[in-house]
Amino acid sequence: MKLKIKKGDTVEVISGREIDKGKRGEVIRVIPKANRVVIQGVNMRKKHQRQVQTQGRTISPGIIEFEGSVDVSNVMLVCPKCDEPTRVAIQREDGASRRVCKHCEALID
Repeated sequence: MKLKIKKGDTVEVISGREIDKGKRGEVIRVIPKANRVVIQGVNMRKKHQRQVQTQGRTISPGIIEFEGSVDVSNVMLVCPKCDEPTRVAIQREDGASRRVCKHCEALID
């Protein structure tokens, strides 16, 4: 299934963990096979990294923080014109498809 959210879009978390609900961020990565997106600053995870040596380089040990993925159904695209979370419609004209805001009918791409 094709997703209506792309890399670089601003989205708002509408459901899920209480810590992340209502947060806005930019989409870093889209994982269409798993129906998930990675959002900057949302769903932060910690990984305990041990020191590793590979090919003469050493990776320093410590606790690494990174963004975990969020299901696409838990986020809504933020319209750049009306600055509100909105549903997205697809308009097809001249063989090209464009995303359109359902509230203000502005083009998103």
